[in-house]
Amino acid sequence: MYDLAIIGGGPAGYVAAERAGAKGLKVILIEKKELGGVCLNEGCMPTKTLLYSAKTYDNAVAGSKYGVNAKEVSFDFSKMMQRKQKVVKKLVSGVGSKMKMFNVTVLKDTATIKGRSQKGVEIETSKETINSKNILISTGSEAFIPPIPGLGTPNETILTNREILELTEKPESLVIIGGGVIGIEFASFFSSLGTKVTVIEMMDEILGGMDIEQSGMLRQHFVKKGVEFHMSSKVTKVDGNTVSFEQEGKQQNISADKILVSVGRKPVVKGFGLENIGVELHRGGIKVDEMMRTNIPNVYAAGDVTGFSLLAHTASREGEVVVNNLTGRKDQMRYNAIPGVVYTNPEIAGVGLTEEAAKAKGVNYKVSKLPMAYAGRFIAENEGGSGMCKVLVGAKYGEVLGVHMIGNPSSEMIYGACMAIEAELTLKELEEIVFPHPTVSEIFKETIFNFGH
Repeated sequence: MYDLAIIGGGPAGYVAAERAGAKGLKVILIEKKELGGVCLNEGCMPTKTLLYSAKTYDNAVAGSKYGVNAKEVSFDFSKMMQRKQKVVKKLVSGVGSKMKMFNVTVLKDTATIKGRSQKGVEIETSKETINSKNILISTGSEAFIPPIPGLGTPNETILTNREILELTEKPESLVIIGGGVIGIEFASFFSSLGTKVTVIEMMDEILGGMDIEQSGMLRQHFVKKGVEFHMSSKVTKVDGNTVSFEQEGKQQNISADKILVSVGRKPVVKGFGLENIGVELHRGGIKVDEMMRTNIPNVYAAGDVTGFSLLAHTASREGEVVVNNLTGRKDQMRYNAIPGVVYTNPEIAGVGLTEEAAKAKGVNYKVSKLPMAYAGRFIAENEGGSGMCKVLVGAKYGEVLGVHMIGNPSSEMIYGACMAIEAELTLKELEEIVFPHPTVSEIFKETIFNFGH
């Protein structure tokens, strides 16, 4: 009898397993593929590895701006892909080592929830029947393929995030259906390598949910790099390597070597017996409360399978909430300070309320924004580059409501804003915090100081 059985070895599952094992629970983790889930194997880590290769190439090409003359700068696409695989393999191995360190039993197999019993929950695999007092469902998500004529199953031309990571040759041209995080990150990678990239997006701006002003700045940056955007456009048909779409009432066609479908992801809720115990669904995902409990006692869910915040770091925190409540520490999931990051070049990151969200909720706020150039370190390391830091605070008390940044390295700075929001820090309190100099992170304090001047 296990204390906790976990189905799915992604960020929610393996973090929960590690935390539970460290607290002395008897844990089994069942994963049918590789540990790490989509994030480590087919998403976050392989894409960030490739994006860093592209950023390194961008920096080499621009070397003369910094007094570095690199002759005949080139790249090797196959070596980029090989390095990506090496990084993924190393990270998967690292997760496996942590499972051993905390005495987690790992079973590489499919799992089916058979039902509840007096002992807990019964799970069947091809190898054995498992009984556990508690179960955590963290089966993740998969790429959503919209019902557009001609799309169907991915093939040599039509790709999702999974297939595009397995390319052996750089495409000369690429059409990306969807201007969300996945689509824009691949647009950044391939445009840096010289691929002709076209993005087709239904909304008026890319990166829905991010600060609109900064999303527009990023889009304009890529326009200058040669990326073509078709906003407010609806794809109507795909025929071979040709995408047909409607924009302002006119039909247009674009052909490319490859077509990437990146219009979102959907929770994986079928194929492992949810119906056998009557777990309730909501908007396509598993319905949970703030403690990640489902409607069935001792059955929890965390990560993308809930369909709420499809981010790896959200999933990890949700897994921690489950384990804390199982081991006597009252904990609940909060979503007010979940950071969003787009690892393009330049990066864009945000946390908390955007101006658009604040207005929609009727929140009375004040805003301050400054160019990244107000931080000396940014000028030193980003010749000719531009960026912005925007801070929203409550109009009455001056508490931090949202922080949004565009410019490198936004991804490494946004955590400070997360802490400020979680701690409900005010302008006065932030002004008293000492930032290291010279760092790009000083832009946060400069933007705070700008409220009163």
